[in-house]
Amino acid sequence: MPLGSRRWFARCSVLMFFGALLVFIGSAAAQGGPPFRTDDPETPGNRHWEINFGWIGDRNPGAGAYQVPDFDINYGLGDRIQLKYEIPIAIEETRPLGVSSGSPQAGQVIGGLGESLLGIKWRFYERYPTSPWIKGRFGTGLLGAFGHHETTAPAEASGDSPGEANSPEGKVSFSLSTYPQLFLDNPTRAVPRGVVAPGPNFFLPLEVNGRIGPIRYDGEVGYNFGNHALPQSWGRGLLIGHEFGDRTEAYLELYDQQDANRIGPGQGVGQFATGMSKQRQTTLGLGGRQALNRGKTLNLLLMGGRSFQSISPSNSQPSWIAYVGLQVLLGPKE
Repeated sequence: MPLGSRRWFARCSVLMFFGALLVFIGSAAAQGGPPFRTDDPETPGNRHWEINFGWIGDRNPGAGAYQVPDFDINYGLGDRIQLKYEIPIAIEETRPLGVSSGSPQAGQVIGGLGESLLGIKWRFYERYPTSPWIKGRFGTGLLGAFGHHETTAPAEASGDSPGEANSPEGKVSFSLSTYPQLFLDNPTRAVPRGVVAPGPNFFLPLEVNGRIGPIRYDGEVGYNFGNHALPQSWGRGLLIGHEFGDRTEAYLELYDQQDANRIGPGQGVGQFATGMSKQRQTTLGLGGRQALNRGKTLNLLLMGGRSFQSISPSNSQPSWIAYVGLQVLLGPKE
């Protein structure tokens, strides 16, 4: 694709991103999170577990990053709170480049225990199709975690029977959440060897989701606060897709991560060394989930994509990204 066409496509994509957020603020729940980079306000449900085992890749002409696998463990505390712990086996690849590339380098592959991620998601607002926008829509959902009944909405709000009105699927027409996440280094030599970036790092996002007819969407905007050796950055994502029956769902994802500042040289190792120009990664991906059993407690997770910006060994735009994994859902029957 010519450079002018790429710029035109990038501008159109940004306009589509914000336009979709304005147009689709209508009605219930797209499913972000693994295998996607964009997350959503949905939680596992009270006393339910969501465990994801993912094999993740991100590669460009100069380097590659892989999690083989990534262990992502989530627990529902009440109906609106999610606790998260994630840790990967990380591999960093430096790809060999010749003199013709302008910056020759030798290739190497190193691996080790990745950084730990601790997170807590709170869906602080939810609205039902015919209910008021403000009254009674804020809450924590924690009463259910301690054995108390909490009414989420009357049956008339969704047009379903009382039993269905309190089900975890498809009844909330619009929701908002925040999902603070803390990245911490483990007591290994992963940082000085260049396997992971120096920590700690704090990520604070806001998520929104909804539905209009058969189309579901999810949007996320968040800020990485960085540290002395890691740039601050913005993360922005949009999912648009459809559920094909009750076992198959597919989504198109636009995701953009962009450094907000530049760290001077002298920190970090390998791909995480400072002193480089501001980096940006803008990707378009296609993926989804397929239930593998009748109870939908075992799901196949798939996603693939690439950057639609100019790709070179000196920037972080990936030639391809991929996620292949399994999702296990555990918990008491409703």
